[in-house]
Amino acid sequence: MGLKRSSVQKTTLGAALMLNAVLSLTSQKLDFLNQVSVWFSLNDARPSTPRFGLRYIPSLSLIKPIGNNLSVDGEVSANAYASGQASGWKNLSADGRIKPYRLWLRMSTPRFEARLGIQKINFGSSAILRPLMWFDRIDPRDPLQITDGVTAVLLRYYFPGNANIWAWGLYGNDDLKGWESSPTARRSPEFGGRVQIPLFHGELGLTYHHRRADLSRGLVYEIALRDPIVPEDRFAMDGKWDIGIGIWAEGALIHQQNENLTYPYQRLLNIGADYTFAIGSGLHLLVEHLVQRSGRSAWGNGSGGDFTALMTSCPLGLLDSLSGIFFYDWKNRDVFNFLSWRRTYDHWQFFIIGFLNPESGRIIQAVQGNNFFGGKGFQVMAVLNY
Repeated sequence: MGLKRSSVQKTTLGAALMLNAVLSLTSQKLDFLNQVSVWFSLNDARPSTPRFGLRYIPSLSLIKPIGNNLSVDGEVSANAYASGQASGWKNLSADGRIKPYRLWLRMSTPRFEARLGIQKINFGSSAILRPLMWFDRIDPRDPLQITDGVTAVLLRYYFPGNANIWAWGLYGNDDLKGWESSPTARRSPEFGGRVQIPLFHGELGLTYHHRRADLSRGLVYEIALRDPIVPEDRFAMDGKWDIGIGIWAEGALIHQQNENLTYPYQRLLNIGADYTFAIGSGLHLLVEHLVQRSGRSAWGNGSGGDFTALMTSCPLGLLDSLSGIFFYDWKNRDVFNFLSWRRTYDHWQFFIIGFLNPESGRIIQAVQGNNFFGGKGFQVMAVLNY
């Protein structure tokens, strides 16, 4: 098994600073939690190839009140995992990695907060097909919702009446995030912000982000050789309202400033709705439709695809629940099906997931991920939280 430590080495200084802060606050409330998960999956590939994995996430959180209106809190956690497969049940290959998962400190008042370090930043109204998935890669099929954090500073201010404003700066995030097909240029800062305001029985959000993309490490290889670093601007609007049923809309426009690009603009628009029916213990249905286009101009015709997602869930008593996620790719006429059963105890959770998908196993090609759900098969998982 190979063990990669590059991510750990790159954050040694940050970890040392965080540890010093933790030690200075040991007289305050500290919580140490652990999550251990193990999974096994098998599909109809030939030769038959079982896949397996083990993950351990230890997490230390702390909080220290300073005066009546000011507090400091933080989190230190790691992601240690190993996975492998055995082609034909005999040719074993495995790999593993240990890396920081969360490593942040926050100072907050009732109306303001500033958070610095490796953290999760996500926002928007959509639940599954998310145009505003800019800084995370949460897979709706993943029972644990695991996603890497970004190294950033995040500032938020909350006005009376529930309006709020965000500002952020990112640095040192060299891997692909969210919908990105090209990573951010090395040693290049990113920055942006967001405004959320109440509107009728819901809220409206406006978001902006700027970065410099490195096409030499992306998909547009021949253009990248001539001009690898491209400024990129992202603009987005989203809203969510309750009108008896929940409805939302989320759209994003992405512009890469290079005249040699075939498609310098990308548009994403998602609309969705959900409702809980008085059937059994409550049958929840959620539907979303995403339109994705890439083109020469911001609003002209272009290439892309349309995707529809349906998610349903229903409790089956105190311990069990059943859920399903179904996707349809209108361009390729592919259907993706996931059905999951979950049983929950005080510290344990057990999952059985069945899937029936095209061999590619990937819903939207622009969002890279594993191919564990290709074809027909199942996955079982056990999770211990203590």
